[in-house]
Amino acid sequence: MDLTAVIPAGGEGSRFKPYTDIVPKPMIPLGEEEKPILDYIVHHLSRNGFEHIILLVNYKWKYIKNYFQDGNRYNLKIDYSIDDDKYSNTGGSLLKAYKNNLINSDPVLIWYGDILANLNPNDIVKVHKEEDLDALLVVADKYQIPVGVAEIDENNNIVRLREKPWYEIKVTIGILTLNVDVLKSIENALGTKFDIMGDLIPYMIKNKKKVKAYIYNEEWIDVGSLERYKKIDEKILKKVIR
Repeated sequence: MDLTAVIPAGGEGSRFKPYTDIVPKPMIPLGEEEKPILDYIVHHLSRNGFEHIILLVNYKWKYIKNYFQDGNRYNLKIDYSIDDDKYSNTGGSLLKAYKNNLINSDPVLIWYGDILANLNPNDIVKVHKEEDLDALLVVADKYQIPVGVAEIDENNNIVRLREKPWYEIKVTIGILTLNVDVLKSIENALGTKFDIMGDLIPYMIKNKKKVKAYIYNEEWIDVGSLERYKKIDEKILKKVIR
């Protein structure tokens, strides 16, 4: 299946300081092999048949490019779209890649550069096409709080303490497919510095676009902050990067 994957990987990683003063967040080492977070994502997409990836980069982007180069060792092609003063944030960077004709498939898969999941992206694309959608968001049916949760009575006595409990709530996990036709006129509505999940998707919902959820029942890991990074469950990690 000819499909382009876009990976937003340009943030400054402020929640990972001071480590990101040296390396960009997607290059933080992870797991027994201590490979960069982004390496696991690129490998996963390659194993699932993707032949083209666009990295949306900005902060310390040359560090990322020096590591991944043209993608040849992953058996795919990697292009780089670099944010600038006009195009920024995840949506603006995506729009720039689109306007520069880097995106050559419809729909396009978007996989955020701090999300790990043992999810076959082709399954999402298949549903997107079969149901003729404008966007399909991967939604997990549970979410793990990264800290202990205390239940307290009226006298401030702790009556129950649960360490990193799971809650049955529907949460987006930073993986989606998008009909690229949506980007043709989006600049008139949202400008060039918008966010994909915070601005583009709500705009699409408000304007009656066909946006649906793809329910994902397996484990996933959000490596979005230093706190989460330090508290990663190694058993879950081995499942999502195998």
